Amino acid sequence: MRVVINAFSARRGGGQTYLLNLLQHLDEPCDLDITILAPESLKLPGHPSITKLDVRWPVENPLLRAVWEKFKLPGLLEELGAEVLFCPGGVINTKLPNGCKSVTMFRNMVPFDMAVRKRYPLGMMRVRNWLLEHAMLSSMTGADLVIFISDYAREVIERRSRGRVRNAVTIPHGISDHFRIASDTRPKKPGWLPDGEYLLYVSIFDVYKHQLEVVRGFHELKSRRETKEKLILAGHRLEPLATEVLKEIRQLGLENDVILTGNIPYQELPGVYANAKINIFASSCENCPNILLEALGAGRPLLVSQMKPMPEFGGDAVVYFDPLSPDDFCKQVLAIIDIPEELDRLGRMAASRAEMYNWSETAQCTWRAIRQVGLGLLSPQP
Repeated sequence: MRVVINAFSARRGGGQTYLLNLLQHLDEPCDLDITILAPESLKLPGHPSITKLDVRWPVENPLLRAVWEKFKLPGLLEELGAEVLFCPGGVINTKLPNGCKSVTMFRNMVPFDMAVRKRYPLGMMRVRNWLLEHAMLSSMTGADLVIFISDYAREVIERRSRGRVRNAVTIPHGISDHFRIASDTRPKKPGWLPDGEYLLYVSIFDVYKHQLEVVRGFHELKSRRETKEKLILAGHRLEPLATEVLKEIRQLGLENDVILTGNIPYQELPGVYANAKINIFASSCENCPNILLEALGAGRPLLVSQMKPMPEFGGDAVVYFDPLSPDDFCKQVLAIIDIPEELDRLGRMAASRAEMYNWSETAQCTWRAIRQVGLGLLSPQP
């Protein structure tokens, strides 16, 4: 079966991680013939069923890429004899040749969360999310199959589309073995980390990630408890929020207590998670929270946003808090931070919960669904 994957939108981060894990878990020998249309930065695994095709078109520009997808990709699909077009970026902007089926994914929740969209100032970000909302919804209602990565996301789109999604399957992401840390083999703490204990929040700085509320909650924690632990905020400093967080840190007198690291090298992340006293995830808008899954694998206590879909992934293995409330953040930290037995219990439960998420199973379920679409074994849902 000839499958073409349009991966030009997977320019960094989670999009590339997802594709690499799917491709690394292909069977060998494999009955699929896979052609990848991807940016140069995506380094593919060596597999006899995978071919990367270069395109002489400035696809780095989203607008020019849309033109190429609209007018050039249909002819390429026909030339390749494509039986399935898989667009994991969430947008299908291509008229398919006869006999070719379409598969897309829903990975970006922000365009469908009005509360988050209103937090952005008037400007291009609001326009972009409006455009994405309409393009993604049109793609999902027109596709032969939509892959959702959480039941919550599936509920949101099925409600928003008024049941017009023809076929759907929920396949959550997995956890790389890189992030699974055995309690008796905890990796060495990277040398740049503070000497003492620390609380860790790994995430890009954005309006729905709530670093400001976490900093304010940490300040309240210090006012109610002698807190020697540092707070580490790790991740890309997206403006203007990163500047706002730095300003808040100065105003609260936390310059010596809160550390902003910027991006952490991927290979160092497991050791950073695994040596944290408590890992934090404060996002209020997610589809499948990869950072939460990675932190579960570290086997350390987790303090997690109570917003959906986080409880779908954390279950009863984590402690939840209201990410909009610094006071609740402080309250939940105080409930566990000075109780070694509770911290140990939560760490063991996190590691156990992580066993539910496996990239091999994710890949097998995904390729099985794609095969079924190509063979015409899926019929429209009622």
